[in-house]
Amino acid sequence: MPTDTTTKPHHLSCAPSRAARELGLRRGEFDLAVHLGHIRTLPDEGGGGRRVPRSEIDRLSAGEDFPDSLRRRVKAVGATEGAAVMDVPPGRFTRLARLGLVVPVTFYLNRYRTVVWQYLAEELRQFAADEKNLRLLRDRMPEGLRGQLEAGLDLRPRNWRGRHLGFLLRQAEEPWEQAGAVAAFLDPVQIAELVPDPYERSHLNRFRPGPPSHGAPGSPAAHLAERIMTADSPDEIGWLRADLTRTLEEAREHRPAPRPRPTAQPAPAVAHRDSSVETSRDVPVSEEPLPPRKRLGWLRRGKPRPTTP
Repeated sequence: MPTDTTTKPHHLSCAPSRAARELGLRRGEFDLAVHLGHIRTLPDEGGGGRRVPRSEIDRLSAGEDFPDSLRRRVKAVGATEGAAVMDVPPGRFTRLARLGLVVPVTFYLNRYRTVVWQYLAEELRQFAADEKNLRLLRDRMPEGLRGQLEAGLDLRPRNWRGRHLGFLLRQAEEPWEQAGAVAAFLDPVQIAELVPDPYERSHLNRFRPGPPSHGAPGSPAAHLAERIMTADSPDEIGWLRADLTRTLEEAREHRPAPRPRPTAQPAPAVAHRDSSVETSRDVPVSEEPLPPRKRLGWLRRGKPRPTTP
């Protein structure tokens, strides 16, 4: 009989902090490896959060050139180091990133609350090694791309959001979690329009992840991270709304959002004039089941394609 891998005893799994130590990774590298799908995790049914199966640590430890090979796969670099990896000037690297040709994998805010984007060094090496990209690396930028840059085009936040959505979907265990992952990139006004029912909206928000932690809640840094997390272009908002509509249909079919049970109202008192008048009784109120909803396809999974002009 197959075993349920979501309820493994704790001695067969370990907390992320211990797993990171055993795998020779810093905590940021470990989190990135999980996001990229390099390290499999399971829900911690006992205390929330995630745990790493012991079998997963054994699998990774047995890999060739461990732990250096794992570190190389999650090495993230900023613009200056990324330019060195691709052997281009830092200014050209930034232009390529703004055009959406290289995709950020994460970001942080420095002490001046400036966004510092980071990229996978392995992906940058692959981009530079592709002969189709040689003109973008060596020649003058085509006039059309230069015009878009001069107009202020910057696809780094949008491409990061697309990538982060893929991370969240890989962690989602069931349809409401998938719907919450999509809703994480829409502002509350958009969500209220799509989900007018307050009980359903409250249930959806339980599964709606916040932005990566940057500063105390309510701080300027936290507000900036929230702004980066929220879609701001009409076409991006449009497809997020469409995807949320589809995933909500699947979630409703899977399990309707909980709502309070209707309570039976006591019948009004009846004055008895003689013994022939019967006392009225309360009639329990039954809740009609939700109508079946048409099954729709799952939201696209995996690494999104970069958004390019």
